[in-house]
Amino acid sequence: MALHAAPFSSPLLGFLSGLSWALVFPCYWLLDRLLASFLSTSQEKRRRSQDPCSFLALCVLVSTPLYLLLILAALPLALLGFLLWAPLQAARRPYAYSHRRADARRAEQGGGGGGAAAAGAQGEWRPQGRSFCFCSANVCLLPDSLARFNNLSDTQGRAREVGRRIRNGASRPQIKIYIDSPTNTSISAASFSSLVQPGGGGFRRTSSLDHRPDSNGEAEPREGGGGPGPGPGGEECPPPADCPTNPVAGGGAQTQPEPPLQPAGVQISISAPEPEPEEDPAGPRPTGGEGADAGSLDSRTASRESLARFHGCDGGGVSNNTLSHRTSVFKKPALRRRRHGDDGFDHEISAFFPANLDFLCLQEVFDRRAAAKLRRQLHRYFPFVLSDVGRYAWKGCCSRFKFLNSGLLLASRYPILDADYQCYPNARGHDALVSKGALFAKVQVGTSLQEQRIVGYLTCTHLHAIEGDSAVRCEQLDLLLEWGAEFRRATSRPAGDKGLEDQVAFDVLLGDLNFDNCSSGARGEQQHVLFTHYKDPCRMGPGEDKPWALGTLLDPSGLYDEEVSSPESLQKVMENEEGRKEYLVYPTSKNQCSSLKGRKIPLKGNGRRIDYILYSEEGLQQDWKVDVEEFSFITQLAGLTDHLPVAVRLAVATGEEEP
Repeated sequence: MALHAAPFSSPLLGFLSGLSWALVFPCYWLLDRLLASFLSTSQEKRRRSQDPCSFLALCVLVSTPLYLLLILAALPLALLGFLLWAPLQAARRPYAYSHRRADARRAEQGGGGGGAAAAGAQGEWRPQGRSFCFCSANVCLLPDSLARFNNLSDTQGRAREVGRRIRNGASRPQIKIYIDSPTNTSISAASFSSLVQPGGGGFRRTSSLDHRPDSNGEAEPREGGGGPGPGPGGEECPPPADCPTNPVAGGGAQTQPEPPLQPAGVQISISAPEPEPEEDPAGPRPTGGEGADAGSLDSRTASRESLARFHGCDGGGVSNNTLSHRTSVFKKPALRRRRHGDDGFDHEISAFFPANLDFLCLQEVFDRRAAAKLRRQLHRYFPFVLSDVGRYAWKGCCSRFKFLNSGLLLASRYPILDADYQCYPNARGHDALVSKGALFAKVQVGTSLQEQRIVGYLTCTHLHAIEGDSAVRCEQLDLLLEWGAEFRRATSRPAGDKGLEDQVAFDVLLGDLNFDNCSSGARGEQQHVLFTHYKDPCRMGPGEDKPWALGTLLDPSGLYDEEVSSPESLQKVMENEEGRKEYLVYPTSKNQCSSLKGRKIPLKGNGRRIDYILYSEEGLQQDWKVDVEEFSFITQLAGLTDHLPVAVRLAVATGEEEP
């Protein structure tokens, strides 16, 4: 299969499609603004109630006739554009592949762009294996009028801010703290983040919303900030000599001498983020009236480091398992100390996206302009992106007219070799107007000593949303397994090569499946055969999650409450069992009303978990094993979406000893 860098095979068709959309857009934008003027978010209502000079009714009475007149004026051009646009969609490819190429000058200087680094890393495969980090998030980037039904506004501003927060969290230095004792694990997991202050002043706690300085030495400007960097007085705080970083040039991990032990027997290891090229300014961040709480966006509140880990090594030795910019070097699973009883891996609620994030799957990236803003931000960290995924108008199995695409977006730090998209044919109701489906991708993560490609498979999907249609989702899960098996068979060898098959390191499924593991009405999905092929790290069995697993669906009515207006405050609420009952959506029953605010009925469980990351051990190389290292529920998108992103770090062990 060939990757499609443009939606159309012919430049002429692409030009005609762009021209037709330019004719349709004015009418589309005016209609969106008209509908949005009748729908207010809870934050806007609160502000108007506090403003004695607010005259919403008068503004609507004046603006509505004006909008209607402009819509009537733009309607003839819109109809002409639609008649040109709809037939062209039959020739449109199902996705657009974009690759940010490396800056050759920076690569020569050791800076290395994302593309060069990815190319270097995919050629390096350690015999003992690697670990990879995956993340899934529903970002609700609908047209503004539709997003307001979820109590969200300013889709364009939110798209830009979502991209910034993701890359800021993923590109920060990763801190690992190791204890020089096989039994001493008493240090709290609430370690403080980021870099050590100069002068031996200890750790400086940083906000999850701080903009990190760009790797070229220039810092991204911050509204209202006097300095370019995160340090005092606008200067970046460098790490001291006794806390060395692990810089990476051109994608290869540089082996550093083991850091000296601290007096207390604690070893601190920092891996520096990969340098990134500059980007044109993307405009100001959204303000409090533009879809995100003002306090959230300008927060200086101290937050806890997202993935700081404390491990003791058997035998009392100190491990130096420093993460590179892309992958973790890890010991055999038997040598790692289990921290959470029978779970065998770390799990947490984090105010940050995980550092060194490798793969990102987003859902509900529907709006075209918002998708372009988001893609520009993500490309500063992810070299390879599949976006604009899905179908429009009438096409193949999608017999009904599709107004919106699938909303899927896949970003990768490793080269994407093949991709395919399939549309679910059985949607109902308003979901039938959306081209929901499954995006399959094959990525290259290394090369074996026998010159075989080492690859991984990713499946991104968003299932049917209407709550009572369990049978529809079960059919879609059947199709998901069938299409995935066909894609792996079709791409098992290099194109046009009759040589050795590729070696498969992992097979991961990510997305919003729109059912949970606690509702009585979702038993069909909970018992689906999908869970015999894929493992869910949060699941004990059908209808039963592990005690630490959280719901990922937030109550839209509380998105702008002060208690959850920033990533740090939302993290604190989610860590409190009683607090999260006020802000997570729980399954409804005959004895429970749909409103959660002020509910006195006891709620069982931890909310509806509908965002999943599943992994499979089928089809991997013989003796290769996949083990979960970390699982995170992420609050860094507080105020920007009504879902909690989830992330998992998987260790792929080859069964070989480390030399």
